[in-house]
Amino acid sequence: MSGTGKKVVDVAFKAGRNIDWEGMAKLLVSDEARREFANLRRAFDDVNSQLETKFSQEPEPIDWEYYRKGIGTRLVDMYKEHYESIEVPKFVDTVTPQYKSKFDALLVELKEAEEKSWKESERLEKEIAEVQELKKKLSTMTADEYFEKHPELKKKFDDEIRNDYWGY
Repeated sequence: MSGTGKKVVDVAFKAGRNIDWEGMAKLLVSDEARREFANLRRAFDDVNSQLETKFSQEPEPIDWEYYRKGIGTRLVDMYKEHYESIEVPKFVDTVTPQYKSKFDALLVELKEAEEKSWKESERLEKEIAEVQELKKKLSTMTADEYFEKHPELKKKFDDEIRNDYWGY
């Protein structure tokens, strides 16, 4: 196997080990997302196994002596000479540099969206806790206690009474 192919397999194998599949799966909410995630993981595992099996094995060396006995020395030597003169070109990655900056920009955008999402989630959790607390106290709460927590409503009602607006 060529050195480049071996490196590709090693990188893919290491990448597969570093992915926290269970952690990502816990973040999924809908059944459709879980199905798509399972398909992604299955496809990733398939590609990884193909890389490991097909490209990690060295080709078997050619037994030139065996062919010399059956075919003849001159023809086998000619094939051997041509076979050994073949140079497999090394892979030069020209695509990654083009998309690296775009990918990095997307990562920054993703981090910002994640932070915004966490802040919104915290705000909503506080709001849920307030509503649950209000729900528990609602049956015994007086109007003054409610207006203490919501002064904007008290002002609105006071303005309506002062302006003689009774809603009809």
